[in-house]
Amino acid sequence: QVQLVESGGGLVQAGGSLRLSCAASGRTFSSYAMGWFRQTPGKEREFVAGISTSGRTTDYTDSVKGRFTISRDNAKNTVYLQMNSLKPEDTAVYYCAADMSVLPRTEPTKYDYWGQGTQVTVSS
Repeated sequence: QVQLVESGGGLVQAGGSLRLSCAASGRTFSSYAMGWFRQTPGKEREFVAGISTSGRTTDYTDSVKGRFTISRDNAKNTVYLQMNSLKPEDTAVYYCAADMSVLPRTEPTKYDYWGQGTQVTVSS
C-alpha cells in the first residue's frame, strides 16, 4: 500500500511558477513509476508528466513540454513537478499517482494509487 499526499498548489499569475510535491509513504516508493495528472470540472483526468523508477526517463504531454519538469528523490520518497511559465489553461486540480511499472505510462487506469489532489489556479 502506498499513500500519496500532494502539496504546493495555489493561486499564481500567468507567467509565474509553482512547485508541486508529492510525498509517499512506504518503503517501496522506488519500485513505482510516478505520474502527475490534472483534471478540470467536466473533463477527464489528463496525463501531465511521468517519471520512471530510476528517474532517468521522463515523459510529458505536449502542452507542458519546455515549461514543466518532473523529478523524484527516492531517498525522500517524494516526486516533484516544477511548473514555470504558467498559463490560465493550466488551472486544474493536480494529482500524483503511483504505477507498479518501471517506465511511466499515460493512461490513468494503469495507476494503482492516487493522492487527494491539490488545486492550481492561474489568473490572467
